[in-house]
Amino acid sequence: MKIKTKLRLGFGFLFLIVLSFGVIALFFLNELSNKSKVILKDNYKTLNYLSAMRSVLDNGTFLSPAGKDKFEKNLVLEERNITEPGEAKAVAYLRSSYGRLIGSSNDKALEARNLRIALQQIEALNMKAIYDKNELANKASGRANIYIAVAATVCFLILFTFIVNFPGFVANPLAEFSSAIRQIGNKNYKQRLHFNNNDEFSELAASFNSMATKLNEWENSNLSKLKSEKLRIEAIIAQMQDAIIGLNEKGEVLFLNTLASKLINLDEEKTVGQNVSELVKKNELLKRILSPATDNKPLKIYADDKESYFQLENREIVIPNFEVNREDTLIESSRSAGSVYVLKNITQFKELDEAKTNFIATVSHELKTPLSSIKMSLKLLKDERVGEMNPEQKELLEHIQEDSSRLLKITSELLDLSQAETGNLKLSFALTRPVDIVTYAIEAVRFQAEQKNIKLEVSCDENLPQVNADIQKTAWVLVNFLSNALRYSSEKSKVILDVVQLSGLIQFSVRDFGKGIDEKYQKRLFDRYFQVPTDGQNKSGSGLGLAISKDFIEAEKGKIWVESAIGEGSRFCFTLPNA
Repeated sequence: MKIKTKLRLGFGFLFLIVLSFGVIALFFLNELSNKSKVILKDNYKTLNYLSAMRSVLDNGTFLSPAGKDKFEKNLVLEERNITEPGEAKAVAYLRSSYGRLIGSSNDKALEARNLRIALQQIEALNMKAIYDKNELANKASGRANIYIAVAATVCFLILFTFIVNFPGFVANPLAEFSSAIRQIGNKNYKQRLHFNNNDEFSELAASFNSMATKLNEWENSNLSKLKSEKLRIEAIIAQMQDAIIGLNEKGEVLFLNTLASKLINLDEEKTVGQNVSELVKKNELLKRILSPATDNKPLKIYADDKESYFQLENREIVIPNFEVNREDTLIESSRSAGSVYVLKNITQFKELDEAKTNFIATVSHELKTPLSSIKMSLKLLKDERVGEMNPEQKELLEHIQEDSSRLLKITSELLDLSQAETGNLKLSFALTRPVDIVTYAIEAVRFQAEQKNIKLEVSCDENLPQVNADIQKTAWVLVNFLSNALRYSSEKSKVILDVVQLSGLIQFSVRDFGKGIDEKYQKRLFDRYFQVPTDGQNKSGSGLGLAISKDFIEAEKGKIWVESAIGEGSRFCFTLPNA
């Protein structure tokens, strides 16, 4: 039977119960009403007629025409309203007594007394009838109350049973469906529903069971795949040459390979499953790994009886979020599933880098002496006391001197770079006025600016706060900025050097109006040996000047950057903190 049919039958049954109770109540109320009407109608009229006739006797007007008419009229009405046993005989006696009273009887007082006796008899009969009928009405009322109460009780019990049981017909299957769906949501794909009724719930349960079977098959087929993939991934992680640590979203250790447990000095079996917040309290190295410094410097760890260098990399694992909250609404599109920390062994590269730095420092130092000697020899050759040279020889001499100066500059830069890389950069800090740094730099490039007829505009207040810096190294950075600006500026243009005070900082900037630098090259400008591609009109440097400038400024706790756009020129800036 379909659910719709059951609902119709159920509500039809309720309608019949209510209708039956109404019919029973209406029947007994109608019976009680009829009893009451008899009492109020017939006997009440009789008493009214008797009262009118008695008033005529009491007034003594029964012999007058008006009195006769009134008495006769009420007597006739009473004769038509005989309803009780014995009332007809009493009314006949009343009629005969009244006839004798108004007739030829000589004893009027006796006849009047007989007439009163007749009125009393009729009145007594009707009063007795009223009492009897009232008793019958009371009994009928009590019987009706009992029947109505019994009917109401039966209807109430039936309706209460229906109200208690009938909603369960719909609610109970829905509750079972809700519980089964929650079990499916908790990945219990073995949940099944069984309904024996031939209705929509049975059909829906069959569809649900079919779905659960398919899900169970899918889960079983994928579970073995997941397990094999998990074992494969664990094998790969164990064989990797890098130390790897994996945490879940709760901060618990999911895995760490043999190399990681060896470096951190933790037992792999005991560590997996523990919370890192407890482990870091006893292991300082693990704390450094999980809370890495912002400078991204390699970690130096003593391992295998020697110092080794490791580069730390960490990644947060983000996965799609398909979970729902209690209100069945999506929380967010993705969520964190944990983090992975990888320690890459860069000891070999570190050793090669140190060897390269030492080699550069040694070669640069060895080249500096012969280059200085060459410059001295060139200076002597220019002296006319040694001998005169023709124009071609002088031109060659100029080229040799220019190239030797360039080589000497490169060797100096390489020495500075090797000092910075080995951490041996030596700075002579002193309280210095910004205007002194600017003056030092302007004097160094003035001749170069005059040769290209470029105007140098300087904006620097002499009352700016002092900075704690190495004046020569800081001026060298400004000279490098100015030299690059002059090199890439056209003739008869201008270069602006601006020094301003910011909140707790002094900002130095050099602005040119050349071709500008493409945005894709700006992030690499301060990398070692990087050179922006040129059109061949300008000689490029060694690619070390800006890298060394960055080392100098950052060693003085400053910041360096560039702002540029194609066709608008470039603006190189650095800041130093107030002394």
